Amino acid sequence: MSAPDGSPVGAERSIGQLFASATTEMSALVHDEIALAKAQLKRDVKRGAMSGGAFSAAGAVLLFSLPMLNFALAYGIRTWSNWNLAICFVLSFAANVLVAAVLALIGLVFAKKAKKSRGPQKVAASMKETAGVLQAAKPHPRQPHQADTAVEAVARSSS
Repeated sequence: MSAPDGSPVGAERSIGQLFASATTEMSALVHDEIALAKAQLKRDVKRGAMSGGAFSAAGAVLLFSLPMLNFALAYGIRTWSNWNLAICFVLSFAANVLVAAVLALIGLVFAKKAKKSRGPQKVAASMKETAGVLQAAKPHPRQPHQADTAVEAVARSSS
């Protein structure tokens, strides 16, 4: 068995060779992790597309079955009340309008709540504030020790 650089595993290698080998292996590991992430993302997107297609098909079936529900409601009202069939269909239509109005009001309430929400603006303001604090931050000077006085004088003279 041999190392990636071709030297035998049991042989002593220099620090440079060890570092090069570690760098090569880390690079390969990072590339493999990226490939794994891509494969997982591809699988998740495929599953999401299949899920979206199934929900769309279910919605289409439900949408196309609504006229049958309206006919059943109208004929049910006719059976229970012996009213004119035209009135029963108007009542079925009115029930649909009532349901649509309630759903529209619920949607309006949620739209107003979403409009009032300032979540993303708060996050952006917080990020700007943090960036401003970090830009204004300066490193604290190191307290000189007795042995470092000569070194610090040289460091200050060069700045």
